Formats: sequence, C-alpha cells, structure tokens
Amino acid sequence: MLDLLKNRIILSLIGSMFFLQLGVWIRNFTILLYVIEKTNKNPIAISLISIAEYGPILIFSFIGGALADRWRAKKTMIWCDFLSAISVFLVFLTLLIGSWKVIFLSTLLSTLFSQVSVPASAKMFKTHLEDRYIQPAIALNQTIIATFMIMGPVIGTIVYQYFGVYQSFLLIGSLFLLSVLSLLFLPNDKKEKVEISKPNLFKELRIGFQYIRNRKELVLLGVCFSIAGLAIGLIQPLNVFIVIENLNLDKSFLSVLLMINGLGMIVGGVVSLIVANKVSVHKSLLFSVILTALAVSIIGFSKIVWITLMAQFIYGLCLPIIQISINTVLLRNTDEKFIGRVNGLITPLYTGSMILTILISGMVKNHLSLVSIFQISAIFFLIAVFFILPLKNNDGSKNFDKERANSY
Repeated sequence: MLDLLKNRIILSLIGSMFFLQLGVWIRNFTILLYVIEKTNKNPIAISLISIAEYGPILIFSFIGGALADRWRAKKTMIWCDFLSAISVFLVFLTLLIGSWKVIFLSTLLSTLFSQVSVPASAKMFKTHLEDRYIQPAIALNQTIIATFMIMGPVIGTIVYQYFGVYQSFLLIGSLFLLSVLSLLFLPNDKKEKVEISKPNLFKELRIGFQYIRNRKELVLLGVCFSIAGLAIGLIQPLNVFIVIENLNLDKSFLSVLLMINGLGMIVGGVVSLIVANKVSVHKSLLFSVILTALAVSIIGFSKIVWITLMAQFIYGLCLPIIQISINTVLLRNTDEKFIGRVNGLITPLYTGSMILTILISGMVKNHLSLVSIFQISAIFFLIAVFFILPLKNNDGSKNFDKERANSY
C-alpha cells in the first residue's frame, strides 16, 4: 500500500480523478437543480441531461478509444481536461449574456472529451505501471468513484445552494484545470516510431474490432460486462418499490437504502485494494458475481429491514470488485496499442445494456412481481458465471500472445 502511494503515476492519476469527480458531481447537480428551477420540473428538460451524459458514451466511445490509441496518452488527457475546462468557462460566459439552454452543452462536451481521456488513462496504466500495481491502482480509482457516489450529490447540492449557478460553473472549470495540473506530473509519453503510412481512422476501428473478436478473453469479458449491465439496469429503478412494497416503509427510507449500498461500494473498493495480488483476479470476479446474485435474490424476497440492508451492503460491496476485476483482466490481456479501442468498445456494452433494461424495467414491473424481477436479475448474474469460468487459465499478462497482437 505504501509503495502504491509513493508511485508518481498513480498519485498523479488519482489526483486528477479526485478533481474530475468533484467537478463532475458539482456540474451534474448544478445543471439538474438549475434546469428544475428554470423549467418548473419539466421531465423532458430533465431527461435531456441524461441524454447529454450517456449519449456520447454509446455513440462516440469506440471512436474515442481509437483516437486515444493514435495519440500520446499524457498529452491526450491534458488536452481533454483543458478543453473541458474551457467549455465550462464558455458556457459560463454564455449564461451571462445568452440563453440558459446552453447549459446542456457543458455536460455534452465534457462527456465527449472523457471518451478519449478515459482510454488514454487506461493506456497510461498499461504503459507505465508494473503488472503488480495495475489491480490496486484500479481499486484505488474505483474507491474514489464510489466515495463520490455517496458524497457527490450532497456536495453538488450544497455548492449550488450556497454559490448559485454562476459561481458553481467557475468552480467546476477551476477543478478541471486542477486535474490538468495533476496530469502535468505524469512521465512524458514514450516516443514511438513514426509510421510512413499510418492507416486512416476507419481502418483502425476495423482492425480494433477484429482484434477484440479474435481474442477469447476480451469477448468473454464483453459478454460478462453486458450481462452485468442488463442485471443492474433491470433492478436499479425499482429500489423505491423495495421500500414501499416489501418493507412497507415510507419512500424517504430509500435514502438509507442507497446510503448503505454506497457504503458497501466504498468498502468493496478498499477490500480490492487490500487483497490485490493476494487473491487471483479470476477468483475475486467469480466469487463476487455469485455473491451478487445471492444478494439480489435476497433483496427481492426479504420483508425484514435488517436483512434487506445487509443484502444491499453486500450488493454494493461486490459491484466495484466486479468492475475492478474485469478492468484488470482487460488491461492484462490487451496489447498497449489496442487499449483505447478495447476500452472504448467493451465499456459501452455495460452502459448500453444497463440503459436498455432501465428503460424497460417500468414496463416489466407492470407485468411481473417485484420478487420475480429481482430473481431474473439474479439469474442474469449466474449466467455471467459461465462466461467467467473459461477465464481461469487466462488470468494474467503471462498468457498474452504478443506475436499475434503485432500481426495486426
């Protein structure tokens, strides 16, 4: 752990992640609360926020990953965060003199830039970190994200209520610039040989897709991520019904449920950090998915408050372990020059499948009982187990076939 905190690359990336997460959560709640005020709670206007946030992930992620593979990682991350900051300041100026509707542009542009920055960050992990540092670094990163899932809404709401929309946007832009400052401490990108005839972007996209398709481990991870997304999205909007129908409590108790779940996510990140390199990634992933299936099943059946809270904690604890394990196997089994495209294709599979089942969960609730829906979600997780089992013999970079990667 001490070695981890002394590592210059990890400290720089984690510092950047901290400022970005803080800025993003303040931005999200500033925009949400401001739009609610301006539109008198118009549901269409509010839904546009989610479109601006998730749309670029589904549409632009693979292209962003290909661009990250073409460009140098450090410069790419710095420019993306810098341009995000500039976009925030431009929106601030436009708010002063123009229409408030431009506020949606801040989320859209920032999310677009992140589709290049995130795979570039993964490339930095792969290029500069020893294999033993990859899993704990991802775990530390995930712990910060989980912490902000609990604290972010509180911080964002307080900042908006205290400062208002204009000062909040100035703060958001400043936080993005602090992220840029953190990234300046990263080591310089390795100089690569200049290719006389570099393939065009569309050819690189096709090559990246072929690379993923021809690697069994990556295909299995993609399927696993997709199934997990389907399972999570199906039950995510239904927690309020767990409170009202199963526990017979007021809907305000939902905040307690979500807090326990978020606390579990923080603990899950810390556990991953502690057991990194002590327990195989395959075993962590397999055990977490099975335990998640059990927890989801119990949540669906339980009528007792303390049992439901315990199951919610376990569910929250396992989710970051699953994500950390999948991302670790992904990095270990992907050649450096394909990191961006692999990350850019597999990550949207999770987001897209989750959004799909979120959209239909309400309709499913009208036809099936709450218990049945949660058991279906648990079955999804159990199905994912069958795609995890073949990964047992491919649990590290030692099995990576560099000659095959170089053939692309």
